[in-house]
This record gives sequence, structure tokens and C-alpha cells, in this order.
Amino acid sequence: MQPLIAPDTETLVLGPDKGGIRRRRSQARKTAESYGFLAPTLILLVVLMVVPIVMVVGYSFQDNVILNKSPQFVGLDNFVAVVTDPAFLNAISNTLIFTVTSVVAHLVLGLTFAMLLNSELIGRVPRAIFRALYILPWLFTAAVIAVLWRMLFAPNGVINFLLGTNVEWLASPELALSSVTFINIWAGYPFFMVSLLAGLQGIPAELNEAARVDGANGVQRFFNVTIPQLRPIIVSLVLLDLIWTSQQFALIWLTTGGGPINVTEMLSTYTYKLAFSKYDFSLASTSAVLVLLMSMVLAYFYVRHQRARD
Repeated sequence: MQPLIAPDTETLVLGPDKGGIRRRRSQARKTAESYGFLAPTLILLVVLMVVPIVMVVGYSFQDNVILNKSPQFVGLDNFVAVVTDPAFLNAISNTLIFTVTSVVAHLVLGLTFAMLLNSELIGRVPRAIFRALYILPWLFTAAVIAVLWRMLFAPNGVINFLLGTNVEWLASPELALSSVTFINIWAGYPFFMVSLLAGLQGIPAELNEAARVDGANGVQRFFNVTIPQLRPIIVSLVLLDLIWTSQQFALIWLTTGGGPINVTEMLSTYTYKLAFSKYDFSLASTSAVLVLLMSMVLAYFYVRHQRARD
């Protein structure tokens, strides 16, 4: 066993140079051990994330790669072709409508149900039942949700039976975008509800009691106590949901495939079709790079918000 020697004693025994060298070697060994533990994760990050991103960025500056044995550098031509494509502009418009509507509805529904479950208006047993029912959509995968709602929205499905109509909800150009947005809202609000319910239960009861003693009614306590206490959680949830919803692919592809007549075409389905329907991997890479840049803007604000919280 190596004897423990205090730094001052070590300097007296070994001399100032030997003591300093020993400490530097010990520090270097600890640093090497730290990077050794991190090495597997860093290697996976580089292989699975950095390399594919660099390859896609490189493809976006060449003509049709993969199918072309000798692709040529074309500069910004692919970017000009994509941003001037009417289908790309249509996809941006649909993605904005789909994303903003979904995020606002997620927040309103999630906060409403969270406050209901946090109140004393309902008993313990009904509250547990409602909590299980409200969180149920969150447990389903995108494939299950798509199959379920395709059956419900079918011309002979439950929705038309209850409304007494015969509407093609997912095949109608006027209703398809609203229908897939509704499905996404139904599938996504439980995440907001659970997160906001945890936030509500963390608000000290003394704050509401003090506001009540000062004469504040329920609406005033909501806007002056509840919302300020939940603001950090709400901002984080909204930024994360903007990133996730703007990249929604599985639900759109499994319900409408971007149709009919491209009315539900999103940036994700537009990029997928460029790559695997038209086999134009250069334009698909260009579209993916543009989506990446948009997501990085949202990610920047999210990281900045998290640093401000810390």
C-alpha cells in the first residue's frame, strides 16, 4: 500500500521538484481515466451523429449522389432548387400550421387537465381513474395511434356514426390537415399534463394562502401565482414540443402519407419522398440540412433557457 503523505510533508521529504512532478502525474492519470470512461460514448456519438451529419451536409453541395458514381460539387444550386420549389413552401406552411396549433392545444389541454387533477373538486378514486384515462394516449405508439384513428375516421367509422355524417376525414383536402392535427393533439397533450401536474404539486401552498388572505380571487391567483411558478416548465415544454412536432413523421406518413393533393405534406414527408420516391438524395440532403438549421435555432433558445434557469 502506498503511504499517504501530506503535500507539505511530501515537499519536505522529496523536495519541491519531486513533489510537484508527482502531483502532476497523479492529475494526468486522473484526467486520462476520466477520458477513458467517456471514450465509448464519445466514439458512438461521433460514429452515429457527427459522421452522418457531416455526410448529409456534404451531399447537399453535390449533384445527385449515391446514384451518381462521380458526383460534382454544385455549390448552392441544390439550396436554390429546394427553397424555390412550391412543394417545399407548401410543406413549410403545413408544418407551421400543424406545429403551432398542436403546441398551443397541448399547452391549454395539458394545463386544464393538470389543474383539474390537482384540485379538490373530485375525490381520490375518480381522480386516479381520470389520471389513468387522460394519460392513456401517451402509452400508444405512433403506429397504434394511426391505425386507431384511421378506423375511427373511416366513412363507416365511429365518428361518422356519432355525427350522422359520411365524411372522408383523412381523404378530404379540406379536412385532412385538421384531422391529423387533431390526432397529434390527442396523442401529445398527456406529456404536458404530467409535467405541469408535477409543477403544480411543487407550488408551496403558502403562496396561494397568502394571495387568498390578500383578497385575490381564483383568476388573480391563477395569473399572479400559478403561471409565474410554472413559467420555467411551460417555456421548456413549449420549446421541446416545437422541436418534436415540427419533425413529426410517423403519424403523418401512417395516416395520410402527405396527401391528399399534398395538403398534409410536412417537411419530414417532403424530405422522405425526395430521397425514397424520387431518389434525389442531393435535394433530400439539402432539405434535411434546412430542417436541421431550423431545429438548431429552437435548440439554441432551449439551451439558453436552461442555462438561465441554472
